[in-house]
Amino acid sequence: MATVETVRGPVGVGDLGPTLMHEHVFVLSTEHVQNYGDGLWWDEEARVADAVARLRALRGKGITTIVDPTVWGLGRYIPRIQRIAEQVPLNIVVATGLYVYEELPHQYTYRGPGLLLDMPEPMVADFSRDITQGIGTTGVKAAFLKCCVEAPGLTPGVERIARAVARTHVETGAPVTVHTSGPAQSGRLVVNLFRKEGADLTKLVIGHAGDSNDLDYLMELADSGATLGMDRFGLDLFNPTPDRVRTIAALAARGYADRMVLAHDANCFIDWFGAGHDAAKAAAAPNWHYTHISDDVVPALRDAGVTDAQIEQLLVANPRRYFGGSAS
Repeated sequence: MATVETVRGPVGVGDLGPTLMHEHVFVLSTEHVQNYGDGLWWDEEARVADAVARLRALRGKGITTIVDPTVWGLGRYIPRIQRIAEQVPLNIVVATGLYVYEELPHQYTYRGPGLLLDMPEPMVADFSRDITQGIGTTGVKAAFLKCCVEAPGLTPGVERIARAVARTHVETGAPVTVHTSGPAQSGRLVVNLFRKEGADLTKLVIGHAGDSNDLDYLMELADSGATLGMDRFGLDLFNPTPDRVRTIAALAARGYADRMVLAHDANCFIDWFGAGHDAAKAAAAPNWHYTHISDDVVPALRDAGVTDAQIEQLLVANPRRYFGGSAS
């Protein structure tokens, strides 16, 4: 049986079970937390305990795996996730890559082909090491790659990162998730770039495709072989849940249930709001949490005509295929 790497080690793809394909445990800036949060609004032990409780509650809803695309730029810190995974009977799959909208980090600006330090693309080497050897000294291997193509499009920095991700995918076989802008329809840029790089588009998730209700755009992406990330349930500021449900139901009715995956893009804590985190989330997005799909979205999908077999595809079969298993 094919396996997928998780924080606790490899798991058979057939054992992933119901899977949410885009969830974060934490979204943090290490420098922000260390310099402006510690002792004020960040309590490491309390936040770890809170994450354990939230993820146990999710497991209690029957979800057995979350796929966490927290990479450099979103505060990936695997030792903290290891502590949590030890206490939760849930598979946590982690990623490698870079989260930027426009410019490269300086750590790559001057190193690479034709640059001040002329060398093979260092991002490919770094991402590949995370996949084949492990992240840092943790021994935890990344199981997929992540990058962004947002509204600014393929800026020089973003394009270089995306090509490095695509080339790492081609070399290692690891699947890819790309954060995209639904309003800007940047998924088209992703499909075109990855196709030119020789990527297997069936191993590509167009993240946040569900922010759009443009069926022609979504079908165009799915017809390329890519999977649609219907993955921001609860973020009604970007697209209300009823609209997201109608879009999925319409696509399922047209035969696309095998090319969509579900998630919330939620987290236990995001430091963008500092001490105002809990109040900001409650006011702006009260349903933006891990159990919204289980409690509210799945029943709404059924009411909209999505069959139980199609829901099984969205939550089980499609994630399994993405990570190298069969669709059945």
